Amino acid sequence: MNPNDKSADGRARSPRRLVILGATGSIGKSTIDLIERNPESFSVVALAGGRDHAALARVARALKPEFVAIRDEAAYSALKQALEGTNIQVAAGREAVIEAAVRDADLVISAIVGAAGVEPTHAALEAGRDVALANKECLVCAGVPFMRTAERLGVRLLPMDSEHNAIFQALGGADPATIERMIITASGGPFRTWSKEAIEKATVAEALNHPNWSMGPKITIDSATMMNKGLELIEAHHLFGVPAHKLDVVVHPQSIVHGLVSFADGAVTAGMGAPDMRVPIAHCLGFPNRMTAPTPRLDLAAIGSLTFERPDYERFPALRLALDALAAGCGLPTVLNAANEIAVEAFLAGKIPFGGIARHVAGALEAATADGTAREPANVAEALGVDHIVRERSRAVLAA
Repeated sequence: MNPNDKSADGRARSPRRLVILGATGSIGKSTIDLIERNPESFSVVALAGGRDHAALARVARALKPEFVAIRDEAAYSALKQALEGTNIQVAAGREAVIEAAVRDADLVISAIVGAAGVEPTHAALEAGRDVALANKECLVCAGVPFMRTAERLGVRLLPMDSEHNAIFQALGGADPATIERMIITASGGPFRTWSKEAIEKATVAEALNHPNWSMGPKITIDSATMMNKGLELIEAHHLFGVPAHKLDVVVHPQSIVHGLVSFADGAVTAGMGAPDMRVPIAHCLGFPNRMTAPTPRLDLAAIGSLTFERPDYERFPALRLALDALAAGCGLPTVLNAANEIAVEAFLAGKIPFGGIARHVAGALEAATADGTAREPANVAEALGVDHIVRERSRAVLAA
């Protein structure tokens, strides 16, 4: 489904009612910054967070939603106490996050990191809510069920990641049949010029030192391995209905061009902007209109030059693993994502070397193919079942 196929249908109210899933993460914070700069345009009806009850309480007191959910049940009492004296309903646990997701709203911001965001995001779609998607796992783990639900209910799935949002805008409503190639750009991360041997031994601090973007630790490590680009290609495949052989990655260190679309007539359109997540967030918040945002304005003359390189699959094997999983299909993208999440956790905890992330994912893909775990999930529940199996297996392997 191309999100650009949807036009304004009159459902949005003024102010536009929002739900923010992942309110205390980097995407949530950038979203809230834009909302607070446009208080007459938006009303936040529900917030959801993971464990940081203090940060969630601060946001809730500022935005005054009707309902706040925290996934960590142990944090319920502290959150409840922090919001004493307000009229805000407070709940905790998995079901509470789902309840937040299905509140009456015009747009749900899906910014929960990891597989924890899959179930509530799908619940929002099932409830007929338009979703601005900043969670990779939804489409990587369960792309077919997600797109089927969106199509069946006629709801918008707006891409909030910078690359997919750039492509969404570059498409301009074009017929998908006219697309020859869809290209996502990669900064190259902190190790773009490093040797294979140096990358293998990279420390956590070095891997977290991204040259262009300020992101959470998991996605920053994925950028360092370039796994994030593979995950984004899998997302693009589902989101825009483009087959794997028409998808590509180029390394673009300046992070100014975020995505390109090449058409059958030889024309190429590009989505460009400063590396600031508020650019795609503002586009989703205002869609189908434009809203004013305090983002840096692009001055190409000041930048001077933009460069592009082919990705190096020898130095960044995680990207090749993702491309192969996309081409093979079935449940391999689900396996890839789950194994990668656990391997990244292990690296951040100092349990495996940086190079061990890709090696572990390769082993997990091989094992899941051999024993039939990598079957095509028929629905979100099956996708989460595969995800759970692979996570448990990965934890066991990495603990051995």
